[in-house]
Amino acid sequence: MNKTILAIGAHIGDMELTAGALLASCAVSGGHAVTLALTAGEKGAPAGADVAAYRQEKIAQAQAFMRDLGGEAIVLDHPDGLLPNNDTVRFEVCDIIRRVKPDIIVTHHACSMHKDHMACHAIVTDAWFYAAIAGFERELPPHFARTLYYAENWEDAQDFKPYVYMDVSQGFALWEKAINHHAFTVHGSFPYKEYYSHLKRLRGIEGRRQYCECFMIPPEQVKLVKTLEDM
Repeated sequence: MNKTILAIGAHIGDMELTAGALLASCAVSGGHAVTLALTAGEKGAPAGADVAAYRQEKIAQAQAFMRDLGGEAIVLDHPDGLLPNNDTVRFEVCDIIRRVKPDIIVTHHACSMHKDHMACHAIVTDAWFYAAIAGFERELPPHFARTLYYAENWEDAQDFKPYVYMDVSQGFALWEKAINHHAFTVHGSFPYKEYYSHLKRLRGIEGRRQYCECFMIPPEQVKLVKTLEDM
């Protein structure tokens, strides 16, 4: 699987939880994995903690996760909870897409209980387009990522319909180890690691595999093309 995957989340931890085993499977198969967090998710600091210091901790955790995968963690400098939904951010993401040159982009589904997640979905969908079009003149040449996936997230559950069951069995053990770098997934008030571990197993059972992660795709790409020879 000599692929490059760029997983873009609103906050540090979003993509590591929802698409982390896909990133790990890519890594162990000889591909390249990159995470991009549009904010650090610093507003989730524990009671009494310094928010600025917690932000640096979160960035260090994102980098540690991706070191285990042999990849790269990128974090933009936008405020958690107040992610700007504008073309300035879209072109930031566009430029990163052009630099990383992913085959696959993963981001949030459109509907969410979290405004940053919805903003991230809109930003990435447009940035994917901007990155592919030569008419948007930037420092780097255009790049078209052929595959865009929307990840399964308990905060983005409204109208999420699994379409792609991605077998991530070969990367699950690496993900299970690397996710421990994100302290909130194992020590917070919500058992994130336990939830997503079980979800990957549940989706694996449905997909007749050991572990799977589920993704939606853009509605215009939901097509099944056959010939009579396929029948």
